[in-house]
Amino acid sequence: MMLARSPMSFPILASAVTIAAMFIAAGRPSAQDFGDHSSATLTRKAWEALAAGDADHVLAYTSKCRKLYAAEAKKQQASLTEFAPAEKAHDSWALNDVGTCIFIEGQLLEKQGKSAEAIVAYRELVDELKFCQCWDTKGWFWKPAEAAAGRIKELEFDAEVTK
Repeated sequence: MMLARSPMSFPILASAVTIAAMFIAAGRPSAQDFGDHSSATLTRKAWEALAAGDADHVLAYTSKCRKLYAAEAKKQQASLTEFAPAEKAHDSWALNDVGTCIFIEGQLLEKQGKSAEAIVAYRELVDELKFCQCWDTKGWFWKPAEAAAGRIKELEFDAEVTK
């Protein structure tokens, strides 16, 4: 038995699908906002996304920062033989922001339970951008590579213990 189809049923169905798609799209997060694309803005947004538990945005911001500023960060790292004093630390803006973004990626990977991948991110920071510094809103610089080295030790210890 074949059911007769009204000539209006296809347009009604198409309209219903279109309306449903609009409601679904309205619930999705807006397109990625990279702000002014500065390394500072991307790093700040990565921290905010990490705090919000938004892994996709964390990776979008950190990847963009690395893509745009990694070459400059490596140049700035190569020019240093030790940590810049606080009054000159801002001169290494790319190094500081790219290094901090790598630290943020490590933090995200840890939160996701991906310890081995977090260790890889932290090792990259320790090996390649060890003189980066991150401004703390409490009024001082901290050293992400030193924190990363500590995280590597702890994660490797945890991995040994669970064997």
